[in-house]
Amino acid sequence: MVFVGAGPGADDLITVRGARVIAEADIVIWASSLVHPGIVANAKPGALVVDSAGEALEDTEAHYRRAAEEGLLVARVHTGDPSIYGATGEQYELCRQIGIEFETIPGISAYSATAARTNSEITIPEVCQSFILTRLEGGRTPMPPKETVAGFAQHGATMALYLSAARNKQLQAALLEGGYVPETPCIVGYRVTWPDEMIMRCELKDLSATMREHKLWKHTIVMVGPALAEGHSGTRSHLYHPGFRHEYRAADPQAQSELRAHGAGAVHAKEEK
Repeated sequence: MVFVGAGPGADDLITVRGARVIAEADIVIWASSLVHPGIVANAKPGALVVDSAGEALEDTEAHYRRAAEEGLLVARVHTGDPSIYGATGEQYELCRQIGIEFETIPGISAYSATAARTNSEITIPEVCQSFILTRLEGGRTPMPPKETVAGFAQHGATMALYLSAARNKQLQAALLEGGYVPETPCIVGYRVTWPDEMIMRCELKDLSATMREHKLWKHTIVMVGPALAEGHSGTRSHLYHPGFRHEYRAADPQAQSELRAHGAGAVHAKEEK
């Protein structure tokens, strides 16, 4: 039993390992509402290909039990990365109960695809070094009480928000309440890497209006944070700086002195504040 990350949409954005498992599987289970049909197009002749879009877990369980009894290989294909909002935990537990061995092959998530499509760096030195992935609370799926968008927004880090498009006005309000300034750059991605992809940039104060204008209620990711600004220079990474020494490269003395001086200056500036 293998849980395969199908990626964000495009049928060539899947790992080589994941594609191989799908091609070898005796049973391929996928959701046509979320996964590109090209992902499962190379299933082997005679394989049972099951569309789970209209199924509950109890319906899919029969295929798992059959696989366990007959020694069949199942490829359970999940959109994006199975570990992110993939409802895989309950399936892992079912596999344990049935007694079928399982493993997971990761996939490209929507946030990674969106950052790549916009050539954005999520973490920029001295601008943002943290990334928060969450969803707006108050929907049909309960959230832990301490996990709120406004609470996370207080950190000022880069944030990716899933499953929140239908309540975009509330989302914008929570992000502003948490401390992002109205001019904070946002990226809105609809069905990223699919043929009908839409990707827009806007400022946080215009987020809800932008999403409403384009009627984005689902299949949409919102990314927000100062690191997402176009043309943001930030601070140069130390890793490729000629003054930064590591086990594979010696530091240039003059560049090293400049780098240390910059670091000391940054420390003094923070102390003065």
